[in-house]
Amino acid sequence: MSAHDLNDTLEYEQGNLQSGTNWWGAFVIGLAGTILVTGAAPAFLTVFGASYIPFITFFTLTGVLLCLLLAELSAMMPGRTGGSPSYAYPAYKNRFPRLAPHINGITAWMYWVGWMPVAPLNMILASFYITHLFGLDATAGITPISTFIPYWTLAITAVGLLLLSIPAYMGIRFGTSMATILAVLSMIPLTFLSIGFIFNLGAADWSEIAGFPQLDGSSFWSPIDGYPAWVMYVAYAFPLLWTVIAYEAAACYIGECQNPGRDAKIAMTLEGGYGVFVYTMLPISFVVVLGAQALSDPELVDPKTMFVTFASSIFPGIGGKLMEWMMAIMLIIALVLSALNSLMGCSRSLYQMSLDGQFPKFYQHLNSHHVPDLAMATNVVASLAIAFMGGAIEIYSFSNVGYLGSFVPVLIAYYMLRNDRPNLPRPFKLPEYFKYIALALAALYFFVWLVGGIIYSYIGGQATYYFLGVAAIFMYLPLYWYRQYEDRRDGTTAVAAE
Repeated sequence: MSAHDLNDTLEYEQGNLQSGTNWWGAFVIGLAGTILVTGAAPAFLTVFGASYIPFITFFTLTGVLLCLLLAELSAMMPGRTGGSPSYAYPAYKNRFPRLAPHINGITAWMYWVGWMPVAPLNMILASFYITHLFGLDATAGITPISTFIPYWTLAITAVGLLLLSIPAYMGIRFGTSMATILAVLSMIPLTFLSIGFIFNLGAADWSEIAGFPQLDGSSFWSPIDGYPAWVMYVAYAFPLLWTVIAYEAAACYIGECQNPGRDAKIAMTLEGGYGVFVYTMLPISFVVVLGAQALSDPELVDPKTMFVTFASSIFPGIGGKLMEWMMAIMLIIALVLSALNSLMGCSRSLYQMSLDGQFPKFYQHLNSHHVPDLAMATNVVASLAIAFMGGAIEIYSFSNVGYLGSFVPVLIAYYMLRNDRPNLPRPFKLPEYFKYIALALAALYFFVWLVGGIIYSYIGGQATYYFLGVAAIFMYLPLYWYRQYEDRRDGTTAVAAE
């Protein structure tokens, strides 16, 4: 073994963002991923019933493994920003120097396509609770693609996005302070609802989850809507994985932590643990309290406001109405936090992509608060456009074409770094066998991304949004070509191409 091997160092292009937070800041802003359960649980429970519980538990546990892998990568490369896709390039650069810039660029772009729609998605979900609480007219609206969108939803979403751009513009310290307040208020309803049945044990019917039956009472492996159960599970794993691994978003802020080696391990482990708790316990609570009959009848349980229906079921009567208001307000706060994270987080992906040489140079611009403001402005404009897609499932279908696919190169990169560069400094180091876990996750996610995505676009009637997602991925090419033009015009060479 050479002296170089013993003192191996990893070279990469670093960001210049402000180190103004710690593990708590990364954790609370990363809670935006966990909050996505507010859109996922109602959508899937009304299709699968109790059979959804083992289904979601398995995939949520893969998210914990993903968080651990990203904790090691982020601690190794604290200067990288933009989250998980930024860790792929340094690994590929040694093995595939010509291919590496494109892997870096397309991975980061796919991640952006996945995360950017979270802001409008969560403002849309928040608008459902706002219109429900205040009795606003939800019957007047438009159908821009294939989904009806009330005018109030569009108005609330637009105003919310513009207001949230203010704390996002002010930087990580201001954003973290606001996110901490929102996080505490959002963790209360999520935690409370996850164990809500203990406050009214008489409302819980545990026979509802015995054997994890489907909504019609049939077994876990019985056909669903005329399709074999395994086909439906593979198909719905596509939009499901979007939500249950999204708490990996905490990795976006490790580069802005003051002690990345320590903070990465704490933030990512807590994020994964809390995510498993919420994503597993919430479906159990909903099924045992509301029951399969109510979940299958939209007149009894509206998926758009299922959370407040659940809260009022635990505390019926006057207390139930008060609880309904309290839960709705705190859920709105939770959704606002998630939207804030989206505006802040994926702007870092555009910024890092520009530093690496695959995206136009103006995305490198930082404001006086060390925030990539032009990248964030792009997020706001794109989010306003995405709002016209309408509902959660439609946006999941569009954005997950990019999001889930972006993890495959990153997981392979983890294996390559552990296999090719074993002596790199690793402030947080997992056991050696995790490199094989990374490959297994890459294979699983690729299968769900390709096979599950295609089947779901057909079964779920989401082909329009799925192919819009495919088209969005290819938009990377003209932006990359423009950067090449800039480099030729300026007589410079992109860092990533050197």
